[in-house]
Amino acid sequence: MLFFFGIGAGSLCQLVGFVYPAFKSFQAIENKIRGDDTQWLIYWVVYVFFTIIEFAVDFLLYWIPFYYAFKLAFLLWAMLPQTKGAKYLYDMFLKNLLKKNESRIDAALDDAKRSVTSVVTEVAAATAEVSSKGLSVAAEYANRSNTEKKD
Repeated sequence: MLFFFGIGAGSLCQLVGFVYPAFKSFQAIENKIRGDDTQWLIYWVVYVFFTIIEFAVDFLLYWIPFYYAFKLAFLLWAMLPQTKGAKYLYDMFLKNLLKKNESRIDAALDDAKRSVTSVVTEVAAATAEVSSKGLSVAAEYANRSNTEKKD
């Protein structure tokens, strides 16, 4: 009953969306059968795409009654091997969308990588500068303390 009214529903959906698929992905990695690897990779691609859309329209989802019940049903449909919902969505929609935009996605990721590298370099330089100034201030303070003690 609490689930349908949203209390703990988000957490339950996160558990269902992550725990079972993560464990099945682990099992797929560890066994030698290749078909189940593909099934779980497809699930994760669909799950990420769904999460991005959900993030973008989060303010609207609040107003949909029983949203988390629908989300749970969707996640179960997408992940269960009996329904192969993720494969259906991937084959019918995502595969073509991703292939068509692959070069643009790669370019955006490269730009993001360059930006992050630049920011990290600047932060590292600023941290080194602050650290060196902090050490010189600490040394100056120690010298003043020693001089005051002698007086």
